Amino acid sequence: MLRYTLMRLGIFAGCLVVVWGAVYSGIFPRGFGSSNFLWVLLLSLVLSAPISWVVLRKERDRASVHIVNRVDRMKANLDANRNQEDLADDTARAQGQPS
Repeated sequence: MLRYTLMRLGIFAGCLVVVWGAVYSGIFPRGFGSSNFLWVLLLSLVLSAPISWVVLRKERDRASVHIVNRVDRMKANLDANRNQEDLADDTARAQGQPS
């Protein structure tokens, strides 16, 4: 997951550099007044999203499988703990002890 995040940030940083250069060279229009930095950030975010969607597809699928496996393992551990608690409670009730 960290790898995917770092790759996504790298694509955003690359888009930021390209957009910044394009805005200051006059290829893209400048923002109004002091909003130029916000304009550059928003434009690079809009450009980096579809690029990340296409380029990082395999990495995103790999991260998704990793997350699903972790969630399944946590659910199994939770069920095992719940079963242990039920077994201890049933044993205590069978012996006549308060739970």
